[in-house]
Amino acid sequence: MNRLRAAVSAALFIAAGATGAFAQDVTLTSRDGSVEISGYLLGFDGEFYRIDTDYGVLTVDGSGVNCDGPGCPNLTAYTADIVISGAEAPGSVLLPALIEGFGLAEGYAVKREEVPGVGLLYTLYEAEGTTPSARFTLRLATSQEGFADLITEAADLTLSLREPTRQERLMARDAGLGDIAAVRQGRVIALDALVPIVNPDNPVRQLDLDTLATLYEGGLTRWAEVGGEDAPVTLYLRDPEAGFGLVFDRQVVQPHGGTLSERVLKKASNDGVTLAVEEDPFGLGIASLSSHGMTEVVTLTGNCAFEVAATQLSVKAGDYPLASPIFLFQPAIRLPKIGRDFLRYLRTDSAQRVVQRVGLVDQGISEVPLSAQGTRLANAIAQAGPEVPLTELQRLVALMTDTRRLTLTYRFEGGSTALDATSRSNAGLLADALEAGMFDGRTLVFVGFSDGQGDAGLNKRLAQRRAEAVRAAVLDVAETYDPDRTEILIDAFGEALPMACDDTDWGRQINRRVEVWVR
Repeated sequence: MNRLRAAVSAALFIAAGATGAFAQDVTLTSRDGSVEISGYLLGFDGEFYRIDTDYGVLTVDGSGVNCDGPGCPNLTAYTADIVISGAEAPGSVLLPALIEGFGLAEGYAVKREEVPGVGLLYTLYEAEGTTPSARFTLRLATSQEGFADLITEAADLTLSLREPTRQERLMARDAGLGDIAAVRQGRVIALDALVPIVNPDNPVRQLDLDTLATLYEGGLTRWAEVGGEDAPVTLYLRDPEAGFGLVFDRQVVQPHGGTLSERVLKKASNDGVTLAVEEDPFGLGIASLSSHGMTEVVTLTGNCAFEVAATQLSVKAGDYPLASPIFLFQPAIRLPKIGRDFLRYLRTDSAQRVVQRVGLVDQGISEVPLSAQGTRLANAIAQAGPEVPLTELQRLVALMTDTRRLTLTYRFEGGSTALDATSRSNAGLLADALEAGMFDGRTLVFVGFSDGQGDAGLNKRLAQRRAEAVRAAVLDVAETYDPDRTEILIDAFGEALPMACDDTDWGRQINRRVEVWVR
């Protein structure tokens, strides 16, 4: 709480300096002189004025008014200024690549500068133009500072490794910025994953998530306790106050009911962790899948036969439990046209190729054939209990035979039918694909699954309700969806196709899902 208040206070100070040129008295008068609005100009996006008046904050179409006052912008030489603030770890590589890719795709000349004390500045020019069309400022530190900048309007977009907290959502709403966690205000622009890593000479290649948490809590201290040599375990982690260290603490250690051991050696960067493990034969680290160096990645497993390896496919499909989405959030404020163009570019195939080139997992929708699903189908048969009859497994196989699985999986918050943040973003992705005609003439089937706890009949009905909730969420966003172009059906199999063991919290969470199959 105190850290957030400090961050917001700092952002307010920055915002005062950043927006001083606009926060001046102006008067907007309609072309015929019949309407006059006075107030403080908060912003201008090249098309619309945003002005704070006695009646509240108003957005006014610039084509219908004249502006008078010291804060009025130069309409003939307008340059869009867009500030992106947030997490340094993914942003320092991903955002520069995306901005440069956007410039190339749109025909802009792009100039990069380092601004001391601020970050990176990208200036975009029209071909042979001298007046900039846009300036993108990257102010990258932590997700928390990014949200503070967004709330105080010191930033237009926030890059984050986590969802906004309840407090951050309330502060944004109270500031008139809308619900920053809503489908159209938050999106996943790429995926990474947290992976346990060991030295190549270490024979340990599998760990279950509970054991991993116990190691980092200090409950296990020697490799012999987890199938390795009789040597002490040296633990490495990026600073748990930021980046992937913070994500690991929140996703693994805290849900396990523990706290990080004082024995954990903290590093300032992901590279610091990987280099330490490369040099330490008894080291264990938590690193990024996209940058784990010369170490060996440990596969996550459980007490049953399941293994969940971190691969591009398992991360994209939401099957790997420590996937780390990279979010981009925006307030309910109109961006300049070039900013809106940039957000649209992030959904394109060109942008997805940029994401792949920097080593992250892209958001392109892929289709997975039955031939690539043999392992999970074999697991379903092997783990089927007496409550899953043979007829249900046969129905499952028949449906899988005729369809392909999309790399979009939907999961939920706390045992409810409310979609989590990644799934809300996936709803927007699928809605965009439907509106673009990607599935014209085909049939989508939203298929619900559950964990194996409790009565199988109840689980199947719950899985059905969740599938219906996901369909409703997608169609709510897909405003131009035409049912005559794409048929959408609902089905459910309850606990018939587990992805992980039901003996752990994370295994049950992985199993509670809605998949999308297409034929």
